[in-house]
Amino acid sequence: MPQLRYRSRSYRRIFKKTPGGKTVLRYKKKKPSKHICAECGKFLHGVPRGRPYEINKLSKSKKRPNRPYGGNLCPECARKVFKREARKE
Repeated sequence: MPQLRYRSRSYRRIFKKTPGGKTVLRYKKKKPSKHICAECGKFLHGVPRGRPYEINKLSKSKKRPNRPYGGNLCPECARKVFKREARKE
């Protein structure tokens, strides 16, 4: 019987074969959902999907796009914001 914390479906069940030939059940946390644009709700490209300990291992340039509002807005919405800001003055 698995431990109580592993009985929920928040864990993925992975069958692994050991060197001895037995098949054992391993429990792994699921991947988080994809990042979405704050304005239009589209999925963001260039933002990796992973648990915080996996993301922290990446370099800064691999964590999100290197532009203003990168990782927060999609390119189309960011372009609209830039135009709005430029026309304001």
